[in-house]
Amino acid sequence: MLSQIIFAVALLLTIWIFGYTSSRYIKLFRITKPAFPVRDIRKRILLTLRVAMGQSKMFRKPFTGFMHALVFWGFLVILIGSIEMVIDGLTGSERSLKVLGGLYELIIALGDVFALLVVIAILIFLGRRLFLHVKRFEGIEMKYISHLDAKVALSIILLLMLTLIGMNAGYVALKVAGNEPIHGVFPISKHLAGLLEGMNVVQLHLFHEIHWWAHILLIFFFANLLPYSKHFHVFMSLPNVFLSRLDPLAKLPNMDSITREVKLMMDPETAFASAEGEAAPERFGVKDAEDVSWKNYLDSLACTECGRCTSVCPAAITGKKLSPRKIVMDLRARMREKGKGLISQGKDFIDQKALLRDYISEEELWACTTCNACAKECPININQPTLIVDMRRYLVMEEGSAPGELKAVFNNIENNGAPWQYSSEDRLLWAKDIEIKKS
Repeated sequence: MLSQIIFAVALLLTIWIFGYTSSRYIKLFRITKPAFPVRDIRKRILLTLRVAMGQSKMFRKPFTGFMHALVFWGFLVILIGSIEMVIDGLTGSERSLKVLGGLYELIIALGDVFALLVVIAILIFLGRRLFLHVKRFEGIEMKYISHLDAKVALSIILLLMLTLIGMNAGYVALKVAGNEPIHGVFPISKHLAGLLEGMNVVQLHLFHEIHWWAHILLIFFFANLLPYSKHFHVFMSLPNVFLSRLDPLAKLPNMDSITREVKLMMDPETAFASAEGEAAPERFGVKDAEDVSWKNYLDSLACTECGRCTSVCPAAITGKKLSPRKIVMDLRARMREKGKGLISQGKDFIDQKALLRDYISEEELWACTTCNACAKECPININQPTLIVDMRRYLVMEEGSAPGELKAVFNNIENNGAPWQYSSEDRLLWAKDIEIKKS
């Protein structure tokens, strides 16, 4: 009974802390701008199954992609066992889901195998970070805390798997020692249980209990650490893929306010009729965190900092300052910095800083060719170019700031109706002396 009370307190505390953290994120999402209507649910479900559940984009790097997929799929299977542990902890029962029969045995067997596979994968990931110089893990945006964050998260996952294996081995050894039936199939742990043959029943029970409590408390701790870590993608990647932009990557979203202005020029009467009661836009484009759309912010929370986007960016490859990963990480950092003031004082809060220039320079923004290589490569469908273009829109439409070559194009469009420096009357002068033979 005492253990049930302790477990219930730990569970309630975990839920309360997670709820508090989630409420802060919800408040920040309410500050953001609309993005697009969420339609085509069937198409989104299929996309999520292929990209998120099937890890299809991860396999572009076959070895590390396969290792990551094993970890992801392992967590999905082991999650069922974690749910069973919560039920057992609250009710004081043991292996409460055994009523599922053959399905339960399959789930437990898969969980036991995946626990070992995840241990191997995590050891490989830790080895790569500790001993190998992987270029895409480096960059001006990758501070010491980013590397520490990754190592801490991987270490916790490793401990989760080791305590799970220890718990299973202790369970098997305890049941064998007490000549009791074993519920579930343990293809890995049954061999490890042989290492515990020297223990008596009391010692085996203690061994099992220590690993059981260590495993479930690590789960509770990790669940509340994730929202403050880059590994928040454990929660956010599936929603981010489901809420992906379904338009072709090369299609950039139009600004509604500009679309209305174009309609006004094309058909004044229709435009005036549709514009009644519509307020003028507060700002064209994106200058600071509160100007971004909810999808931009969701992208930043889902980012795994894997660097695949930057590794394929032609601007980054050729030595320019742009790093698509940095753009996304900067938005997340800026929202974290300004978020408290935005929540307490609203959108009028000013701290004399901005996402533009204080975090992201004009040089970075204009280096982007909008080729969408970054968005295509991202394993969870983050769309970096939409944020970059919106920040460039602010520079041009609010400040009139752009590279000299681009300003010349703008002037030519305004004066000549085309990007070239010649007027429409002179546009065909190049062909005046060309003779065309008649056949």
